[in-house]
Formats: sequence, structure tokens, C-alpha cells
Amino acid sequence: MSRLATGRTRVKICGLTREEDVDAAVAAGADALGFVLWPGSKRAIDVERLAQLATRVPAFVTRVGLFVDQPLDFIGRCEPYLDLVQYHGEELPALCSQTRRPWIKALRMREGLDIEAAAQAFDEARGLLLDAYQPGVPGGTGSTFDWSRIPASLAKPVILAGGLTATNVGEAIRAVRPFAVDVSGGVERSPGIKDLARIHAFFDQVSLAQQP
Repeated sequence: MSRLATGRTRVKICGLTREEDVDAAVAAGADALGFVLWPGSKRAIDVERLAQLATRVPAFVTRVGLFVDQPLDFIGRCEPYLDLVQYHGEELPALCSQTRRPWIKALRMREGLDIEAAAQAFDEARGLLLDAYQPGVPGGTGSTFDWSRIPASLAKPVILAGGLTATNVGEAIRAVRPFAVDVSGGVERSPGIKDLARIHAFFDQVSLAQQP
């Protein structure tokens, strides 16, 4: 699938930690909700908390678990509460393919990264999440990257991440035409605490960007 043949741009809200934020994201129209299971994040939750939050998510909204170079047995403990696994570290394709759930691979846009070669290497991924690169930080940098580096003919659906807010998401959608956009800090008051007004402003700008 080319990233140009995407139709409506989907929205994933990541870094959810509270019931009220799960409910707000669903009510706003989120297609996917992200839960961070990597303990190094300020937005991290554990398996027990994941189970509590996952039960609030209705049908047809995808529950995504974010992992960073973590053991497969831990990911397996989380999988019953997830619909999709997001690998956000340096995982190799052979490891990613061992999970029971479908998965996507995050690529940090470091200098010299061959995105098309990565798409071929991670050929079983359901999509590639492209995020800003900052040394030693797996994600959540709050920074954007040069969107023009994304090949127009990339053979995997693109989930665009990295520093997106209501201020720039419209520009990002018009420039990249991604399959989906991923936001976390851009709709927060503080790490893991979402802001209802910012969520709605973000969705408003996504909708505006797709109007003829």
C-alpha cells in the first residue's frame, strides 16, 4: 500500500494513563489508543493498569501497546489486553514476528536512515511509525523531523509521529498524506495527563486538513 492511497487520516492518541482520558479520546473519535508499557517512560503503566484501562475501550477502537526492547514473555503477558503491538526500540524483524498480535515498527529518523530498506526488512509490519530522532531517547521527544525525507512511494502505511500538535498537524497531513498521525505530548497538560481542549483542537485540525 502506498502512503498516498490512504483516504481518511486515522488518529492515534498515545500515552494514556487515566480512565477519563481513555473516554475522552474515544469520544473525540480516536481510531487507536496507545499504552506505554516501557518503564523508562514518564507515561508508563504496568500490566495490571493496562488491563483496567483496556476494558474501557469499545469495539472498533484499536488498543496499542508500546514496547522498547523488552522480553517477549512480558509482551506476551500484555497481549491479551491489546490489539496491536508497537515496537519502539532496536528490535529486529525476526523478534517482532514472534508476537501473537499484529505489529507495527517505529523508526527514529536518524541521519542516513534508509526508510525504504527498513520497510523491506520489516515486511510483516502492518505499518511504519516514523518518529523524530534524539540520541538515547526512544520516543516522546516533542520534536518534529524533516517530513520531506519520507518517500512518496513507501510500500508501508505511514504513521506520522514526533512533535505533532494542533498547530502543525494540518501542515503535516497536507505534506505527508500519512495513513495515520500519532500524538501524545501535543494533547497533554503534563506527561500522561491529557487535556480535553487540546484533544478536540487536534481533531479539528485533522478534519480541516482533509477538506477539499
